[in-house]
Amino acid sequence: LNDIEPAFEDTEYWQKNDLFISIRNQSAIIHYRPNTNKVINYITGPFAQQHDVDIISDKEISIFNNNNFFDNDDYSEVLIYNFKTNKFTKLFNNELKKENFKTTSGGLSHIFEDKSLMVEEQNHGRLILFNKNGKKEWEYVNKDKNGDIGYINWSRIVEDKTLIEKFRLLVRNKEC
Repeated sequence: LNDIEPAFEDTEYWQKNDLFISIRNQSAIIHYRPNTNKVINYITGPFAQQHDVDIISDKEISIFNNNNFFDNDDYSEVLIYNFKTNKFTKLFNNELKKENFKTTSGGLSHIFEDKSLMVEEQNHGRLILFNKNGKKEWEYVNKDKNGDIGYINWSRIVEDKTLIEKFRLLVRNKEC
């Protein structure tokens, strides 16, 4: 088990409080309904030792694919699974290839409302933000003054404007 994503509302494909559970060593996403103790879907596909699962629409989840197959595992991917079509698509795949983006463990992706994408390459301490058109906007590598790279885990960009303003006030008033 390496990630759980709860459903906060009902859709045609899941119910509020359902869970999407990423099981790395089975290379599977389990769609589980706690109130009935039932597995609704057992999703496998073109992914291996995936890490992060996110609900991104009323019919889609994204899966961060570590892509740890025995062959053809050159880079990590972001997959979109559509429950209506039961098909997978790849998001910004050419761009991730171009960046030689690969983490064998951990890692995550986050798709923003404007369809931009942030990816975390945990093992190499790197974050990349692509705009909605797939153009790299920025990159961050977690290096110390000696050039040693440190892991990063579960990175987030805070989008809540109220929370950001509250934090700014705390810093301004030196209360944190």
